[in-house]
Amino acid sequence: MNPIKNGLVHARVWHEVDAKNKTLGKLAARIGIALRGKYKPHYNPAFDYGDYVVVKNARHVALSGNKSTQKEYNWHTTYPGGLTTIKYDKFIENHPTGPLKKAIWGMLPKNRLRHIQMLRLYIYPDDHHPYEHNILKDHTISNVDNQQTTTTSDSQPR
Repeated sequence: MNPIKNGLVHARVWHEVDAKNKTLGKLAARIGIALRGKYKPHYNPAFDYGDYVVVKNARHVALSGNKSTQKEYNWHTTYPGGLTTIKYDKFIENHPTGPLKKAIWGMLPKNRLRHIQMLRLYIYPDDHHPYEHNILKDHTISNVDNQQTTTTSDSQPR
């Protein structure tokens, strides 16, 4: 095998994702795939071949239904009576990137690589971030959630 081609396969790519008006869970699942490197041909769950992901406009992520008023985030201090619950609205006011970060955290496998993969995730609440010169793949597609039908030359849907 050619070492140059092998080196390019193992290279980490920087992805930019625009989270504006994207569904929280679907976006988190796609970002989790990029952080793990599952789309690469040499993917192995025991090794860390994932890429860097920069997410912008995280405070503008969308939720379906009434989840923006009903969704709750819970954590416990391990002391008696230490359960703390906060609604999505309050959580995004205090931590604009928190809901997306927790969703991506939940999408990653529960093993030792999880912490390492999360270190390659950069989430920003607005448009501006300092990694614009590193971006190789821009995933600012208008419809991440919606599937688009492709047509052949005969104009027949597949």
